[in-house]
Amino acid sequence: MTSAAPAPTTGEGLHRSLRTRHLTMIAIGGSIGTGLFVASGASVAQAGPGGALLAYALIGLMVFFLMTSLGEMAAYLPVSGSFSTYGTRFVDPAFGFALGWNYWYNWAVTIAVELSAASIVMRFWFPEVPGVIWSAVFLAIMFALNAISVRGFGEGEYWFSLIKVVTVIVFIIVGVLMVLGIMNGSHAAPLQNFTQGDAPFVGGWPAMIGVAMIAGFSFQGTELIGIAAGESENPGKTIPRAVRQIFWRILLFYVFAILIIGLLVPYTDPNLLKSDVTDVGVSPFTLVFERAGIALAASVMNTVILTAILSAGNSGMYASTRMLYALAKEGKAPACFARLSRNGVPMNALYATTLIGALCFLTSVFGVQTVYMWLLNMSGMTGFIAWLGIAVCHYRFRRAYVLQGLDLAALPYRARWFPFGPLFAFALCLVITLGQNYQGFMAGQIDWTTMAATYIGIPLFALIMLAYRLKHRTRLIPLEEVDLSVHPENQPVKTVQRPDDDDDALGSAASVPAQAS
Repeated sequence: MTSAAPAPTTGEGLHRSLRTRHLTMIAIGGSIGTGLFVASGASVAQAGPGGALLAYALIGLMVFFLMTSLGEMAAYLPVSGSFSTYGTRFVDPAFGFALGWNYWYNWAVTIAVELSAASIVMRFWFPEVPGVIWSAVFLAIMFALNAISVRGFGEGEYWFSLIKVVTVIVFIIVGVLMVLGIMNGSHAAPLQNFTQGDAPFVGGWPAMIGVAMIAGFSFQGTELIGIAAGESENPGKTIPRAVRQIFWRILLFYVFAILIIGLLVPYTDPNLLKSDVTDVGVSPFTLVFERAGIALAASVMNTVILTAILSAGNSGMYASTRMLYALAKEGKAPACFARLSRNGVPMNALYATTLIGALCFLTSVFGVQTVYMWLLNMSGMTGFIAWLGIAVCHYRFRRAYVLQGLDLAALPYRARWFPFGPLFAFALCLVITLGQNYQGFMAGQIDWTTMAATYIGIPLFALIMLAYRLKHRTRLIPLEEVDLSVHPENQPVKTVQRPDDDDDALGSAASVPAQAS
């Protein structure tokens, strides 16, 4: 046997240490969190079992098109800046600048949100211990996982995500056994909850739109695969494989989980309306496990929810650090953030992100709730703006690729259903983005303070983009001038799979270079 070779590096100096299993779990884990374990109950209560199912399926379809769009670009040009870099090269440097800074800000604030949630969860076991202590401990864990190396982040996220995936699988199996009458808590009529009252659809289209927004937030994080592409071992092979796998798994987990909840817990159950992280006892997962007779269901789900929170914080720290690093590499952030440690980690960017996350958290601890809520609201819109950016970038990338006479067959991964895919994703995502607080417009008197807090992310993004455009006099790049060149270290490859290949031996796969751009 030969000794392990040093981790390959990108042209930027980052280490290519993430394998297919890491990328797949990162993408799956990025979307399975408290949105599924806790908020799914409120979705069923709000729109009924049928309405929740339809809303999640529709958003799942949108995410599928977004991930195939991102997969095509990430396999061709795997960089840590991901859609920020794509926005700079395929649309307008100002567009990429605004995408990058908004995305960094989004995840930096998300770290603060997860720290707050983690302290609340720990109160379940240790009510006497101040939450600040637990938040400090978890912040240290997230920092350590990211500071060790990209492999440290990947392994941490792999196991965090695996716990969540196993939990959902067990939940679905237990739910099916209950529906079939094999375990306790089953109904004599499995479809009873779908036919009682106003079920399966409750509240009509307004309720479904509201649930679609909840579903959209729940799915956010799948785009992390684009950020991680810059440090994957063989992006020409690992990105296509991960993209092909993640959609069906995510859709399977979400749609099946919502179906089980709808079949076993009536949408009129008052516990569903109270679903939030402050009371794990009313999580729909806990309710189902308890009705199945599983002992310590609340403690088990509390552990899983804590894992989901740590996973989100870990991913957020990685994503925001790499985005800040990429911005610095492109001259859109201070150059000090582009410095790498011996292990290929942008430590200065990691320090800055950790500091911002900690400061945002402290605003909530020391009573500055108004400041904290505005920070949170400004970040809430950014995930959807990033998705819109992915659709725009892919549409222009593919059009430029064809216009410049390049061979589509040479792409390491080719998204199907173009141009319908990115156009559908853009349209649906735009509706969700603009409809964040549609109820406010229907009220007799509009609360402009609340509306401003909800939509502040949109004018903030536009202001950042406009300021950069005016200062640097940028413009929309003509398709024939779009830069499709690829750094030699990031050159896409088309791979030929051999029978002895596997996910953990990616370096042994035979590769055939793709046509150079």
